[in-house]
Amino acid sequence: MDAPAVNAHLKSLAARLAVPAQLAVAALVLGLAALCLHRLATSLDIHAVLRTARAIPGWRLAAAFALTAGSYLLLTAYDVMALRTIGRPLPYRTAALASFTSYTLSHNLGFGILTGAAARLRIYGAKGLGTGEVARVTAIAGVTFWTGVFASASLALLVHRRPLAVAGHVVSMGAQHAAGACLLALLVGATLMARRWHLPGPAAIARMTLVALADIAAACGTLYVLLPHLAIALYPPLLLAYVLAIVVALVSHVPGGLGVFEATVVALCPQIPPGELLAALLVYRIVYYLLPLALALVLLVRHEHARWRRPAALAARAAETMIVGLAPRVIALLVFFGGAILLLSGTTPALPERMAAIRGVVPLPFVEASQIAASLVGTTLLLLAPALYRRLDAAFLLTRALLLAGACFSLAKGLDYEEALTLLAVAGVLQLARKGFWRRTALTTDVMSVNWIMAMVATIALMIVIGYFTQTFPAYRSSLWWKFAWSGDASRYMRTSFAVAVLTGAFVLLAFLRPSRHAVQPGDAPVDVAQALTHAVRSEAMLALTGDKLFLAGPDSRSMLMYQVQGHSWIVMGDPVGDPSDWPELLWRLRERADANQGRVLLYQVTPAVLPIAIDMGLQLMKYGEEARVPLAEFGLDGPAARPLRHAMRRAEREGAEFAIVPAARTGAIMGELRAVSDAWLHAKGQREKAFSVGRFEADYIARCDIAVVRCEGRIVAFANLWKTAGREELSVDLMRHCAEVPYGCMDFLFTRLMLWGRQEGYQWFNLGLAPLSGIEARRLAPTWARAAGMLFRHGEAFYGFEGLRNYKEKFCPVWEPRFIACNGGMATGRALLDLQSLIADGKGSAARQQARLRLRDAERLQLA
Repeated sequence: MDAPAVNAHLKSLAARLAVPAQLAVAALVLGLAALCLHRLATSLDIHAVLRTARAIPGWRLAAAFALTAGSYLLLTAYDVMALRTIGRPLPYRTAALASFTSYTLSHNLGFGILTGAAARLRIYGAKGLGTGEVARVTAIAGVTFWTGVFASASLALLVHRRPLAVAGHVVSMGAQHAAGACLLALLVGATLMARRWHLPGPAAIARMTLVALADIAAACGTLYVLLPHLAIALYPPLLLAYVLAIVVALVSHVPGGLGVFEATVVALCPQIPPGELLAALLVYRIVYYLLPLALALVLLVRHEHARWRRPAALAARAAETMIVGLAPRVIALLVFFGGAILLLSGTTPALPERMAAIRGVVPLPFVEASQIAASLVGTTLLLLAPALYRRLDAAFLLTRALLLAGACFSLAKGLDYEEALTLLAVAGVLQLARKGFWRRTALTTDVMSVNWIMAMVATIALMIVIGYFTQTFPAYRSSLWWKFAWSGDASRYMRTSFAVAVLTGAFVLLAFLRPSRHAVQPGDAPVDVAQALTHAVRSEAMLALTGDKLFLAGPDSRSMLMYQVQGHSWIVMGDPVGDPSDWPELLWRLRERADANQGRVLLYQVTPAVLPIAIDMGLQLMKYGEEARVPLAEFGLDGPAARPLRHAMRRAEREGAEFAIVPAARTGAIMGELRAVSDAWLHAKGQREKAFSVGRFEADYIARCDIAVVRCEGRIVAFANLWKTAGREELSVDLMRHCAEVPYGCMDFLFTRLMLWGRQEGYQWFNLGLAPLSGIEARRLAPTWARAAGMLFRHGEAFYGFEGLRNYKEKFCPVWEPRFIACNGGMATGRALLDLQSLIADGKGSAARQQARLRLRDAERLQLA
């Protein structure tokens, strides 16, 4: 294997392993952080930590606020220098707003390349910067930040004058200094090589590095001044732990590094008491993360108001739009945080003075039940956080109810008003963003269905049974639910009942979050199909007459889109029909409707004209095959290429074959003969009728089409129903069926005579249909699906005559045009293809076909009216 091929293979292998490797590293880091947090939770008294946090003096808080302001002020210099570097300097006020909002969002939400760039694009775009320029600013600012991180780490290693303890292991001073020197040498080398990577020169990078060093020193100083003991010797190891925690939080992909950052700092600073350090970290999270985030949201709303220059009502609208846009990630994070608070509170005893305050007010059984209920609420909130990220309406309703219930339980179990206020605040934010949860689920649409009622009855019965046994056995009355569930002292019946309750509850929760069967309401007002078909330029548009499709209509019925819903897949058949300027709106409407119903979109057999729209919609493209189209103006029986057709024509005519076109108005007179031919063909082939991408032999459908027939001795032995566009752009056939005993070359005879007839009638093209998997390059570096398709095309004759079908159509000298599939990508593509296969094999069932036919008749009545 030559060197370029080896390099290409290694790059391909690296690309395939990159994502799994990142996931593995993130999972490892997250697991280690969770282990550290677990050890902290079991070894620390959370109430003592909170008391330590409340005891921080006011002057320390003031110093922390001042250092936070200094850090964010230095962060604004990143954007100022980056704008100058790309030659697009802007006023400081604009750069500062973009920098502050982008960094507060990326600090709290993670994924800085997306969140930070989005804020910058919004602000800089209003000032005339293009997407590429904003991307360059974001990249330069990112390089500045990470240069400062690694420079801070190298200096901290060089300055530290004592052995460093890391997770129980001691790193000697010599090893520290060597690591710091190597890291510093790498940074210097990278700075000198910057020009080759199209980055600012060494002098500019040196200035950026100094600013970044000052920024990180101020940020770490914010945490440092919150510690009870301000020993100067603590600062270098704290700075080293701080920058390493930033790197670990980034690798973990946890939004804002929540929990991961804190666990890393505590693990790397064993010389600082964990309780004091954790209290300082909690206050640091509020001062450096949450309060700047709130200020950034206010500034963004104000910026939108100033940009629109509208009344105050539009400012409120801007705030609502922003909250709705940020709802999935931010609220999922807040709810996860709220659930974690409830679980952490459940592992620690209540404060004695607060228990004494409620002793005479709340009965003891209710206090104990509230303890269990609060832990269950916390667990459920953790499970609902991903569903909120997916914008499920059931998750919104359940979470809102659980947050309110959790607040009540927090007060009842020990007067934990801090937890209650936190949960109520999260519920308030969730309520403000209620419009952001539009995906419909079974909870909101299948209300009072049989499954819903059974789920409620089962849940209530289980709660009664467990409550009964909890109160019956005194040994369990004052125990936490996870204690008696996992202890060997609990009876087998109790453990079994607990397991059944957990499984049943999980099943009910998943049932509530699943997509609703009734959420799919695809039908618009009746579509004037006949009017839309007058604008069709492709014959496959006549699939609208088969009665098994749903439609989206464009303006004035000059365009429409054909689709059907199978499972969770919204499958579009071919290109939209009619005016191409309406296609983007039609496809986006379907995409949004599918998304609202938790569905996936599959565009089937689309032409290259649809590909730009599919890419804009975020769909993944795959080549499906090639379509054969014969230019009728060039078609004839002269020349050596047409010799097989001439031979088939002469032989069929010698055997008595006669060709005729039966108009649609006279189809009823021959319907019986056509049905007999069709049934004989299906029986001989061992097949049954298909749907969606082809027609079915149904009288209502066949009666709408002209029929090309081949007769022998006056009896119909073969037929094909015709698809014709109104403007005579294209002619094609749908069903092609024949008896067992037909003249030699009967179908060649039928096609040839039909093409000659079409040329005589003025049609431009004859469409021979698709050759699946044709034209797909199965090269070594091609995607897996392409290699599999190529192999199946060449060697899959036992399953389907892929190559033989193309060779048969090739005798008519067609022009081959590619056809594509577009889907959401990943596992969704496989599921959508399975739904497509089911749809073609069985359609949507007789009831759905009847409903589609009724819609078609309604459209015809509308046209007549």
